[in-house]
Amino acid sequence: MNQIEAQSVSFSWGDTPILHEVSLSAEKGKFIGLIGPNGSGKSTFLKCIYRVLKQKSGCVYLDGKDTRKMKYKETACLLGVVAQHNRYDFDFSVKDIVLMGRAPHKTVMERDNAEDYRMMREALTEVGLNDMEKRSFDSLSGGEQQRVILARALVQQTPILILDEPTNHLDIKYQLQLLNTVKKQAKTVLAAFHDLNIAAMYSDEIYVMDKGHVCANGSPGEVLTEDLIYQVYGVHAHVFQGQEGYPYIQYIK
Repeated sequence: MNQIEAQSVSFSWGDTPILHEVSLSAEKGKFIGLIGPNGSGKSTFLKCIYRVLKQKSGCVYLDGKDTRKMKYKETACLLGVVAQHNRYDFDFSVKDIVLMGRAPHKTVMERDNAEDYRMMREALTEVGLNDMEKRSFDSLSGGEQQRVILARALVQQTPILILDEPTNHLDIKYQLQLLNTVKKQAKTVLAAFHDLNIAAMYSDEIYVMDKGHVCANGSPGEVLTEDLIYQVYGVHAHVFQGQEGYPYIQYIK
Protein backbone atom coordinates (compact mmCIF):
# COMPACT_ATOMS: atom_id res chain seq x y z
CA MET A 1 0.00 0.00 0.00
CA ASN A 2 1.19 3.52 -0.78
CA GLN A 3 1.82 5.65 2.29
CA ILE A 4 1.09 8.80 0.30
CA GLU A 5 -1.48 8.79 -2.49
CA ALA A 6 -2.59 12.03 -4.14
CA GLN A 7 -5.33 11.69 -6.73
CA SER A 8 -6.16 14.50 -9.16
CA VAL A 9 -5.42 17.31 -6.69
CA SER A 10 -6.39 20.77 -7.98
CA PHE A 11 -6.03 24.12 -6.22
CA SER A 12 -6.71 27.76 -7.06
CA TRP A 13 -5.90 31.12 -5.50
CA GLY A 14 -9.17 32.93 -6.11
CA ASP A 15 -9.80 32.61 -9.84
CA THR A 16 -6.19 31.69 -10.61
CA PRO A 17 -5.59 27.92 -11.04
CA ILE A 18 -2.33 26.77 -9.42
CA LEU A 19 -2.58 22.96 -9.50
CA HIS A 20 -4.23 20.94 -12.27
CA GLU A 21 -5.22 17.39 -11.27
CA VAL A 22 -1.85 16.47 -9.77
CA SER A 23 -1.45 12.79 -8.88
CA LEU A 24 1.46 11.15 -7.04
CA SER A 25 2.18 7.89 -5.21
CA ALA A 26 4.84 7.16 -2.61
CA GLU A 27 5.39 3.58 -1.48
CA LYS A 28 6.44 2.83 2.07
CA GLY A 29 10.13 3.58 2.66
CA LYS A 30 10.67 5.32 -0.69
CA PHE A 31 12.32 8.72 -1.14
CA ILE A 32 10.32 10.70 -3.71
CA GLY A 33 11.79 13.88 -5.20
CA LEU A 34 9.60 16.70 -6.52
CA ILE A 35 11.26 19.12 -8.93
CA GLY A 36 10.24 21.96 -11.20
CA PRO A 37 10.98 25.66 -11.77
CA ASN A 38 9.86 28.37 -9.37
CA GLY A 39 6.11 28.83 -9.62
CA SER A 40 5.48 25.30 -10.89
CA GLY A 41 3.28 24.47 -7.87
CA LYS A 42 5.61 22.26 -5.79
CA SER A 43 5.14 24.03 -2.46
CA THR A 44 1.40 24.49 -3.00
CA PHE A 45 1.03 20.77 -3.70
CA LEU A 46 2.98 19.83 -0.57
CA LYS A 47 0.83 22.19 1.51
CA CYS A 48 -2.27 20.41 0.23
CA ILE A 49 -0.75 17.12 1.40
CA TYR A 50 0.13 18.34 4.88
CA ARG A 51 -3.15 20.26 5.15
CA VAL A 52 -2.05 23.88 5.37
CA LEU A 53 -4.10 24.39 2.20
CA LYS A 54 -7.35 22.69 1.23
CA GLN A 55 -7.46 21.40 -2.32
CA LYS A 56 -10.30 22.53 -4.59
CA SER A 57 -10.81 18.97 -5.78
CA GLY A 58 -9.11 15.60 -5.61
CA CYS A 59 -8.09 13.42 -2.66
CA VAL A 60 -5.01 12.86 -0.52
CA TYR A 61 -4.57 9.58 1.37
CA LEU A 62 -2.03 8.90 4.12
CA ASP A 63 -1.66 5.22 4.98
CA GLY A 64 -4.89 4.66 3.07
CA LYS A 65 -6.85 7.25 5.07
CA ASP A 66 -8.56 10.19 3.40
CA THR A 67 -7.06 13.32 5.01
CA ARG A 68 -10.42 15.11 4.73
CA LYS A 69 -11.78 12.65 7.30
CA MET A 70 -8.78 12.81 9.65
CA LYS A 71 -8.28 14.98 12.71
CA TYR A 72 -5.24 17.25 12.50
CA LYS A 73 -3.61 15.49 15.45
CA GLU A 74 -4.02 12.17 13.63
CA THR A 75 -2.30 13.66 10.58
CA ALA A 76 0.53 14.98 12.79
CA CYS A 77 1.13 11.45 14.14
CA LEU A 78 1.66 10.21 10.58
CA LEU A 79 3.43 13.09 8.90
CA GLY A 80 6.29 15.41 9.89
CA VAL A 81 7.12 18.55 7.93
CA VAL A 82 10.30 20.53 7.27
CA ALA A 83 8.99 23.65 5.53
CA GLN A 84 10.83 26.51 3.80
CA HIS A 85 9.90 29.32 6.18
CA ASN A 86 9.65 28.99 9.94
CA ARG A 87 8.47 32.10 11.76
CA TYR A 88 7.30 32.33 15.35
CA ASP A 89 5.60 35.18 17.19
CA PHE A 90 7.68 34.50 20.30
CA ASP A 91 11.40 33.94 20.81
CA PHE A 92 11.55 30.24 21.67
CA SER A 93 14.69 28.37 22.62
CA VAL A 94 16.00 25.61 20.38
CA LYS A 95 14.96 23.10 23.05
CA ASP A 96 11.39 24.42 23.03
CA ILE A 97 11.12 24.24 19.23
CA VAL A 98 12.32 20.63 19.10
CA LEU A 99 10.07 19.52 21.96
CA MET A 100 7.06 20.86 20.00
CA GLY A 101 7.49 17.75 17.89
CA ARG A 102 6.27 15.65 20.82
CA ALA A 103 2.92 17.50 21.00
CA PRO A 104 0.92 15.12 18.73
CA HIS A 105 1.65 12.27 21.15
CA LYS A 106 0.43 14.10 24.26
CA THR A 107 -2.78 15.24 25.88
CA VAL A 108 -3.40 18.99 26.18
CA MET A 109 -2.00 19.41 29.70
CA GLU A 110 0.61 16.64 29.62
CA ARG A 111 4.11 17.88 30.44
CA ASP A 112 7.37 16.93 28.75
CA ASN A 113 9.10 14.05 30.53
CA ALA A 114 12.61 12.63 30.73
CA GLU A 115 12.07 10.50 27.61
CA ASP A 116 11.02 13.59 25.62
CA TYR A 117 14.20 15.39 26.72
CA ARG A 118 16.32 12.38 25.81
CA MET A 119 14.77 12.30 22.33
CA MET A 120 15.26 16.06 21.93
CA ARG A 121 18.97 15.86 22.75
CA GLU A 122 19.43 12.80 20.54
CA ALA A 123 17.79 14.60 17.59
CA LEU A 124 19.92 17.72 18.08
CA THR A 125 23.03 15.52 18.10
CA GLU A 126 21.78 13.84 14.92
CA VAL A 127 21.64 17.22 13.12
CA GLY A 128 24.94 18.50 14.59
CA LEU A 129 23.47 21.03 17.05
CA ASN A 130 23.92 19.18 20.34
CA ASP A 131 25.46 22.25 22.07
CA MET A 132 22.67 24.67 21.12
CA GLU A 133 19.58 23.54 23.03
CA LYS A 134 19.53 26.71 25.18
CA ARG A 135 20.13 29.12 22.30
CA SER A 136 17.40 31.43 21.04
CA PHE A 137 15.91 30.09 17.80
CA ASP A 138 15.83 33.63 16.37
CA SER A 139 19.59 34.02 16.96
CA LEU A 140 20.44 31.10 14.65
CA SER A 141 21.40 31.33 11.00
CA GLY A 142 18.90 30.20 8.37
CA GLY A 143 20.76 26.93 7.95
CA GLU A 144 20.88 26.24 11.68
CA GLN A 145 17.16 26.96 11.97
CA GLN A 146 16.47 24.48 9.19
CA ARG A 147 18.40 21.80 11.07
CA VAL A 148 16.43 22.54 14.25
CA ILE A 149 13.17 22.08 12.33
CA LEU A 150 14.45 18.71 11.06
CA ALA A 151 15.23 17.74 14.66
CA ARG A 152 11.65 18.66 15.59
CA ALA A 153 10.35 16.43 12.78
CA LEU A 154 12.57 13.56 13.98
CA VAL A 155 11.24 13.63 17.56
CA GLN A 156 7.72 13.66 16.11
CA GLN A 157 8.45 10.02 15.15
CA THR A 158 6.22 9.87 12.09
CA PRO A 159 6.50 7.26 9.32
CA ILE A 160 6.27 10.02 6.67
CA LEU A 161 8.39 13.15 6.18
CA ILE A 162 7.57 16.08 3.89
CA LEU A 163 10.53 18.30 3.01
CA ASP A 164 9.92 21.58 1.15
CA GLU A 165 13.29 22.55 -0.36
CA PRO A 166 15.03 21.44 2.86
CA THR A 167 18.54 22.40 1.75
CA ASN A 168 17.80 26.12 1.28
CA HIS A 169 20.23 28.24 3.35
CA LEU A 170 22.55 25.27 3.89
CA ASP A 171 26.21 24.97 2.92
CA ILE A 172 26.94 21.87 0.85
CA LYS A 173 28.33 20.04 3.92
CA TYR A 174 25.08 20.48 5.79
CA GLN A 175 22.94 19.80 2.72
CA LEU A 176 24.49 16.35 2.51
CA GLN A 177 24.41 15.85 6.29
CA LEU A 178 20.72 16.74 6.48
CA LEU A 179 19.71 14.48 3.59
CA ASN A 180 21.92 11.62 4.81
CA THR A 181 20.22 11.94 8.21
CA VAL A 182 16.79 11.79 6.56
CA LYS A 183 17.73 8.91 4.27
CA LYS A 184 18.95 6.65 7.07
CA GLN A 185 15.66 7.05 8.97
CA ALA A 186 14.06 4.61 6.47
CA LYS A 187 10.90 6.72 6.37
CA THR A 188 8.66 7.51 3.43
CA VAL A 189 9.92 10.88 2.20
CA LEU A 190 8.44 13.40 -0.23
CA ALA A 191 10.90 16.24 -0.86
CA ALA A 192 10.79 19.27 -3.14
CA PHE A 193 14.19 20.26 -4.57
CA HIS A 194 15.51 23.10 -6.70
CA ASP A 195 18.93 21.43 -7.15
CA LEU A 196 18.56 18.67 -9.76
CA ASN A 197 21.83 16.95 -8.87
CA ILE A 198 20.84 16.71 -5.19
CA ALA A 199 17.44 15.36 -6.26
CA ALA A 200 19.14 12.74 -8.44
CA MET A 201 21.48 11.66 -5.62
CA TYR A 202 18.79 10.97 -3.04
CA SER A 203 15.54 10.18 -4.85
CA ASP A 204 14.28 6.70 -5.67
CA GLU A 205 11.72 8.32 -7.96
CA ILE A 206 11.26 11.86 -9.26
CA TYR A 207 8.11 13.76 -10.22
CA VAL A 208 8.53 16.81 -12.44
CA MET A 209 6.07 19.69 -12.15
CA ASP A 210 5.60 22.53 -14.62
CA LYS A 211 2.82 25.14 -14.65
CA GLY A 212 0.81 23.20 -12.07
CA HIS A 213 0.94 19.86 -13.90
CA VAL A 214 3.01 16.71 -13.43
CA CYS A 215 4.78 16.38 -16.76
CA ALA A 216 7.01 13.37 -16.03
CA ASN A 217 7.81 10.81 -13.35
CA GLY A 218 10.11 7.86 -13.00
CA SER A 219 13.60 7.00 -11.78
CA PRO A 220 16.20 9.82 -11.86
CA GLY A 221 17.82 8.22 -14.91
CA GLU A 222 14.51 8.04 -16.76
CA VAL A 223 13.36 11.56 -15.92
CA LEU A 224 16.47 13.75 -15.94
CA THR A 225 17.17 13.87 -19.66
CA GLU A 226 18.67 16.72 -21.64
CA ASP A 227 15.40 17.17 -23.55
CA LEU A 228 13.26 17.37 -20.41
CA ILE A 229 15.61 19.83 -18.69
CA TYR A 230 15.40 22.14 -21.71
CA GLN A 231 11.63 21.70 -22.04
CA VAL A 232 10.91 22.48 -18.36
CA TYR A 233 13.74 24.82 -17.35
CA GLY A 234 14.69 26.37 -20.70
CA VAL A 235 18.40 25.60 -20.28
CA HIS A 236 20.80 23.35 -22.16
CA ALA A 237 22.63 20.69 -20.21
CA HIS A 238 24.74 17.57 -20.58
CA VAL A 239 23.56 14.59 -18.55
CA PHE A 240 26.16 11.99 -17.57
CA GLN A 241 25.58 8.64 -15.91
CA GLY A 242 27.63 8.68 -12.71
CA GLN A 243 29.49 5.68 -11.35
CA GLU A 244 27.19 5.73 -8.31
CA GLY A 245 24.24 4.88 -10.56
CA TYR A 246 22.45 8.23 -10.70
CA PRO A 247 22.71 10.93 -13.40
CA TYR A 248 24.90 14.02 -13.07
CA ILE A 249 23.85 17.26 -14.78
CA GLN A 250 26.28 19.81 -16.16
CA TYR A 251 24.72 23.03 -17.42
CA ILE A 252 25.92 24.67 -20.64
CA LYS A 253 26.54 28.41 -20.73
